[in-house]
Amino acid sequence: MDDFAPLAKELIVESQEPESLSYLQDARRRFCKNRMAMLCLFLLIFFCIMAIIGPMLSSYTYSKIYLSLKNTPPCAKYWFGSDDLGRDVFCRVWWGARISLSIGIAAALLDGAIGVLWGSIAAYFGGWVDELMMRICDVLHTIPTLLMVLLLTVYMGSGLKTIFIALALIGWINMARITRAQILQIKQSDYVLSAKAIGASTTRIVAHHLIPNALGPILATLTLTIPTAIFTEAFLSFLGLGLQAPFSSWGVMINEGIGAMEFYPWRLIFPSIFITLTMLSFNIVGNALRDALDPRLRS
Repeated sequence: MDDFAPLAKELIVESQEPESLSYLQDARRRFCKNRMAMLCLFLLIFFCIMAIIGPMLSSYTYSKIYLSLKNTPPCAKYWFGSDDLGRDVFCRVWWGARISLSIGIAAALLDGAIGVLWGSIAAYFGGWVDELMMRICDVLHTIPTLLMVLLLTVYMGSGLKTIFIALALIGWINMARITRAQILQIKQSDYVLSAKAIGASTTRIVAHHLIPNALGPILATLTLTIPTAIFTEAFLSFLGLGLQAPFSSWGVMINEGIGAMEFYPWRLIFPSIFITLTMLSFNIVGNALRDALDPRLRS
């Protein structure tokens, strides 16, 4: 019997069932295996922390003017150099990160709330309700963002409030379409039909059965909405339709630095690097999150 002991031990090991993982545990495990996504996630966390404490690390403020120190190259006194008014670029970069990230995250949450609610209602009721609501989406989608901002700027003036309203008016359409597509698939499931059979209310079915089971694509789309909002704010600020002096954002800094690119390149390089890394990181994390939450790829 001793000769068969090793073989019996191997058979016992092979017969053991694999570790059972829940949907979220499996998604987290697959996301953590993506080293590039984890690196980008840590980079985004670092940017968020620096957006909070970065301006405090400088002995200058983002708006204080020192004309005698204008266009100073990076040195021990000015880590990222100074601009044409002697303002500290390091402090302005992280103050701009605070504004740009706040706009991106707030716009994404607002788009998510409106889009998920709109898409869920359209998909659940269907028929003429779905047709009417999606035609409204189509009409709003045809309006260019720049035209919307120009109209709001004429009526309200340029600034942060105008950008928020413009992003809120048309930014949720993509989220609504994705949510609608997911709900149309899920609402024919047995557990949804059972909930209807026992008399569950529409609000309970949508809130407890439909939206939670469509959460994967919703979260992935939400993550990918943030860089879009950041880029939109930077683009509008670059055109002079966004934030106005003395406020600072990455778009404002790029707009100010592009004219001095030949002689004072640090004024353009630093905000450009940070906005590029932020948008790239959000896109990589969003794509990795979408793959990790896809049940078809679950092992």
